[in-house]
Amino acid sequence: MTHQTAGVRLHINGPLATLTLDNPAKLNCFTVDMLAQLASHLDVIEGRPDVRAVIVTGEGDRAFCSGADINAWGGLSPADFARNWVRSGHRIFDRLARLSKPTIAALNGHAFGGGLELAAACDIRVITPNATVALPEAGVGIVPGWSGSQRLARLVPEGMVKEMALFGRRIGAGRLFSCGFVAEVADDARAATQTIAAKAVTLSPRATEITKAMIHAGRGEDSAALIEALGSAAIAATADREEGVAAFRDKRKPEFPGT
Repeated sequence: MTHQTAGVRLHINGPLATLTLDNPAKLNCFTVDMLAQLASHLDVIEGRPDVRAVIVTGEGDRAFCSGADINAWGGLSPADFARNWVRSGHRIFDRLARLSKPTIAALNGHAFGGGLELAAACDIRVITPNATVALPEAGVGIVPGWSGSQRLARLVPEGMVKEMALFGRRIGAGRLFSCGFVAEVADDARAATQTIAAKAVTLSPRATEITKAMIHAGRGEDSAALIEALGSAAIAATADREEGVAAFRDKRKPEFPGT
């Protein structure tokens, strides 16, 4: 029997990037290496102007992602658990949420714990009819740590988050569609996201990037950094900026035109 190492695959096909969680034997649950690979892939995608949309999915048809592998964090000290595992995962998921490209989660199966938080970090989601989502952390004596009580709580009704986190209930595709958490319920979630992405990659990449930043700033998603980024983008297009750089290089006093 061949042992397959768990990982996150990145496939770029023209303007579309696909991230696939590849740990099907454990329902695509996250390991330490998978978190590191996801972070690395996001850096690659952000640095590729030719990539205009991103799909996030899981290998197989049983689960999108069942959360974090308990073997990865179960033996950590309290300090390491909070400082490294939780904060690292939160930082990486924030990186996904703030990616300049439009992102779509193809929930090809169940999404529990960190898997649901991963889906929440994407811009929109498509789910298969029989898939469910849950926040089962209390069942193993922990709490949601990768934005389940924060970002997810802004995307679905508070009562739904409490239903999952406090009462251990699973939520089905129909209710998720009704509350707007998923954009579509499709028998083939991956194919549906491909169709959505095909339209996204035809739109202006600069317009979608700036619009996404404006939407996030409006809801408080890293608003301080986004405000400065938008301001910097505006000033970068001015003659004043060109004159300032030229004067610095020429070692002279700048004469700003004010345009």
